[in-house]
Amino acid sequence: MYGKIDGEIINRLVAISGENNVLTCREEVCGYARDEYVCQLEGCAPEAVVRPGSVEEVSAILKLASENRIPVTPRGGGTGLAGGCVPVHGGIVLTMQRMNRFIELDRKNQMAVVEAGITLGEFIQAVEKEGFYFPPHPGDEGAMFGGMIATNAGGSRAVKYGSIRNYIRGLEVVLADGQVIHPGGKLIKNSTGYNLVNLFIGSEGTLGVITRAIVQVMSRPTFLRTMVIPFGSIEQAIDNVPLFFEKGIVPMAVEFVGLDVISLSEKHLNLTWPTHQGEVHLMVIVDSPSEDDLSRLTDQIADVVLENGAIDVFVADTPAKQSEVLKIRSEIYEAIKKETVDILDICVPRSEIPGHVRKIQEVARKYDLWIPVFGHAGDGNVHSHLMKAKYENGQMVPISLDEVSQRLEAARMELFQDAASRGGVISGEHGIGLFKKKYLPLSLEAAQIEVMKKIKQALDPLGILNPGKIF
Repeated sequence: MYGKIDGEIINRLVAISGENNVLTCREEVCGYARDEYVCQLEGCAPEAVVRPGSVEEVSAILKLASENRIPVTPRGGGTGLAGGCVPVHGGIVLTMQRMNRFIELDRKNQMAVVEAGITLGEFIQAVEKEGFYFPPHPGDEGAMFGGMIATNAGGSRAVKYGSIRNYIRGLEVVLADGQVIHPGGKLIKNSTGYNLVNLFIGSEGTLGVITRAIVQVMSRPTFLRTMVIPFGSIEQAIDNVPLFFEKGIVPMAVEFVGLDVISLSEKHLNLTWPTHQGEVHLMVIVDSPSEDDLSRLTDQIADVVLENGAIDVFVADTPAKQSEVLKIRSEIYEAIKKETVDILDICVPRSEIPGHVRKIQEVARKYDLWIPVFGHAGDGNVHSHLMKAKYENGQMVPISLDEVSQRLEAARMELFQDAASRGGVISGEHGIGLFKKKYLPLSLEAAQIEVMKKIKQALDPLGILNPGKIF
């Protein structure tokens, strides 16, 4: 049983973070009862939203919460897609928006030190201003670093550069009882004890509150090129992806996307995609320190795909053309969001993508659904969109959710089961959060889940940190 927040608790929170940083008015706190999960399902509105300004304040808040057994839900930018920052038992939402400093850029070690509330967009701007580069790009630039670390955010560039996990060298974490620890550091190697940095990455705020991070950056690649390659079928497109790696070609990103959603995104933005041939396109991005090497990579990819079913190859070789292509691809979700019920975030071994995509098509036919599918073909992360709409004559035609809800749930279950049968998981980058937790046993064996629960119990014995998530 959790404790309630009374006037005394509010006064103590105000004493810690200041009157302007403790919100209790219903109109103010209700906005913190949801994230970007497409159905906009609400959790339980928090009793208080607190905006700490330092790690000392976070520590004091958690000590207070622990003493009174008050649930605490850490929150970053609220851009998550699984309800991970949505409170379930009221209590305190701890928003990191004031802790947004870019503390240091260590040029010799190529590492940045930042607070958890800095956004991806702010971070990119800061490091690029200094001539450095942060390879991952998980998506929404309003996402905050603490949240991205807590979900191990990925993005399209993970095929070459990995996910957020690959760039976090050290953390500052406040534990449930208010203790502050600093696992990791400005280190490339570390075999000293358990790897607590990796334990907190992807833990979704259930084990501790991340307040600071040491982030690896790198020199910026000089040249980029984007290719759009149309195919007559999704099978042809996906079957080409393993051929790149067999030839030793490692693109920065390999995305597959259907012409149906491309056309909807074009209309949404009033922009034009390079070609409308075929049914499914691969978008391939390559980078290189030299223009000659970039041309060689482009030619190698073109040779592979034209020998294996590609209709043509279109190269966006200027920054303006590349920007337009990336804009259309990145805005697909916004174009179809209104009629989207859920975005599945399945990840399978790369070799299993063709089979899983065929299963998606089979399930769509079986349940008479439109399930647009696109995703990160190079890393196995497939985003299937469960829709309350049909796609007819280039338009989305809405359908009542009541009419399709049972079919959508049956489709979701079949696709999760298919992922498991292929050695995959139900989430590659969005996390489990609130809305996927009932499906967790489809991905993980019981013994693994039990180990996770024991870790949770050890670090948060009162169960106050982001309760109701993952399990």
